[in-house]
Amino acid sequence: MDTIFTKIINKELNSNIIFEDDHILAFEDVNPCAPIHFLIIPKKKIRSINEISENDSNLIGKMFIVARDIAKKKKIAKDGYRLVINCNENGGQTVYHLHMHMIAGKKLNWPPG
Repeated sequence: MDTIFTKIINKELNSNIIFEDDHILAFEDVNPCAPIHFLIIPKKKIRSINEISENDSNLIGKMFIVARDIAKKKKIAKDGYRLVINCNENGGQTVYHLHMHMIAGKKLNWPPG
């Protein structure tokens, strides 16, 4: 079953894309919770962290490299940012396509809630 992210990957829905290559896509969140809030997703359909396979290790690592590079480009690396991956219903996951939130641009509290 396609998700909203599949439609963004396939360019069926418009999105403000920050980064794209053959394997990863990063775009602004439509409901931001901070001044800077975007999502980093693999183009490969992986429903959640629980479905990551050993063969996905390079892809998952690349998501973190993309996050690092975007943080430097947006000049938020020094001040800091938060990366969040929700897993399943109790973890707050609402779209069942693995995605990492990058949140920044303000002082973030801990615990997050």
